[in-house]
Amino acid sequence: MKTHKLILLTGILLSILVVVSCKKYSGDDETDDDDDEVTIVDAETGNAEDHEDASDYTWEGDTVTAIILNETSITVSGEGATVSGTTATISASGVYLVSGTLNNGKIIVDTEDEETVKLVLNGVGITCSNSAPIFVKSAEKAVVILPDGTTNYLTDGTSYSYSSTDEDEPNATLFSKSDLSISGNGSLVIDANYNDGITSKDGLIIASGNIQINSVDDGIRGKDYLIIESGTINVTSGGDGFKSDNDEDDAKGYISIETGTITITSGNDAMQATTDLLIADGTFNLKSGGGSSSSVGSSESAKGLKSDLNIIIETGDFTINSADDAIHSGSLITINSGTFNLASGDDAIHSDNSVTINGGDITITKSYEGIEGPYITLNAGNIYVTSSDDGLNASKGNGGESNDGSLLEINGAYLVVKSQGDGLDSNGSIDITDGTVLVTGPSSSVEVGLDYNGSCTISGGLVLISGPNSNMTQAALSSSDQNSVLVRFSSSKSSSTLFNVQDASGNSLVTYQPSNSYTSILFSSSELKQGSTYYVYTGGSYSGGTETDGLYTGGTYTGGTQFSSFTVSSAVTTTGSSSGSSGPGGR
Repeated sequence: MKTHKLILLTGILLSILVVVSCKKYSGDDETDDDDDEVTIVDAETGNAEDHEDASDYTWEGDTVTAIILNETSITVSGEGATVSGTTATISASGVYLVSGTLNNGKIIVDTEDEETVKLVLNGVGITCSNSAPIFVKSAEKAVVILPDGTTNYLTDGTSYSYSSTDEDEPNATLFSKSDLSISGNGSLVIDANYNDGITSKDGLIIASGNIQINSVDDGIRGKDYLIIESGTINVTSGGDGFKSDNDEDDAKGYISIETGTITITSGNDAMQATTDLLIADGTFNLKSGGGSSSSVGSSESAKGLKSDLNIIIETGDFTINSADDAIHSGSLITINSGTFNLASGDDAIHSDNSVTINGGDITITKSYEGIEGPYITLNAGNIYVTSSDDGLNASKGNGGESNDGSLLEINGAYLVVKSQGDGLDSNGSIDITDGTVLVTGPSSSVEVGLDYNGSCTISGGLVLISGPNSNMTQAALSSSDQNSVLVRFSSSKSSSTLFNVQDASGNSLVTYQPSNSYTSILFSSSELKQGSTYYVYTGGSYSGGTETDGLYTGGTYTGGTQFSSFTVSSAVTTTGSSSGSSGPGGR
């Protein structure tokens, strides 16, 4: 038997313990506190067993029972199946080769055998006006095989008939009360007019195939688990696209995707897992709730990727356009690599506990808040954030101006933020140890480029944070290991105005052009040396070299106007003098 333990994501252990310890701070100075706040997140939910066997997807032609659909009748050649009108009932395990068209009928699998039932759909078209065209009522396991070169169609009606009022199953076009697998390189097209497209009340594995579903409610649902090993899947659904919703067993209710090309347009969540959502690789094009320009009610959910527990992504190519959060977790989000293009009507990436980004290329083109969670850690990757409110917001959701113990850590990413709210915001603390951080805050607002309630320390990296409200913006704390300067201008500078810092010899440390007008800039670099004097220039021009995200390198800065000079005497220097004292000149 093949097992899927967190789909064996590269570099991810079965048990992930994320321990976040946050010192409490008061004012601008760090204070000792024996009651450190510690949060432990355990990502192991025991997603271990599935129902797959190596022999599931093979079959031999001389041992099959043929079920031939003749539009208004059915013919059976072989053992294990009987016919009543336009209903074929399979009562024994084995291989059943189904072909032809059935205008208004169904195939029922109902066996107590302990072996597998295999349905080979060899160019099938089944329409059933009042029930599921294929209904696995009872079986040890059912496997639907789609042979190469075949296209198979299943269509139901807008209402189902049940023998009693307390029945509500089947309720999907392809419905199974037992473990269900789908494989093969053929195609399966489902038009689900009553409810779901494909549903398994146990586990559901899609090993391969070209699957297209149009459903009034959920597209594909595996109650215990939904595992996608490969294939091309296109779902248009009024409800959720993919769903696993067993909430009674911590080892179930998960979605695991190894690879595939997946396109989902959903009225509700594109993917929704009760426990974990685990992605190793694949290409994903997801649109939920009408996209980022739409709105959803407070009782509705229209997220891209959603998990009540953990979302772990190893790599992949993701395009997500969601009315609600693009990526949302009730516990932990870990992104190790991949390409992400996210547009959200709410947060692009949101976790109720922690977000950890270890790599990848992430572009957030639209969001309310770009990345939000109590604990945000950026270790690597290229991350671009555009937000109508805060760019990055570390918060436990308590509100207010007190330190809530949340933490934003930047340990080595290339981060570019363009926000209409605070650029970097933490209701607790901010620690920057490495990387490149380029933040453009709003041009005019009570918001600022950098905002925190606890502490902010910088010990490495290149940091440039611009924003309005020069008297309200915050600098790092004096306990920082790397020097920084907060430049406060007496009037707003336009977005076309270059910002430049030079040493006493006229060598430029930095030339930067924020994308919005600005009244303050926080600059931190390892090139700011204790005891040295530097000069701030604005305006001028830059020749040669390159410009990337407003940062100029490899050329020459000339023609600027000196705004101020400052001498580094502590980890944090503030300059706002416009005395126009002489300096080395703009070079």
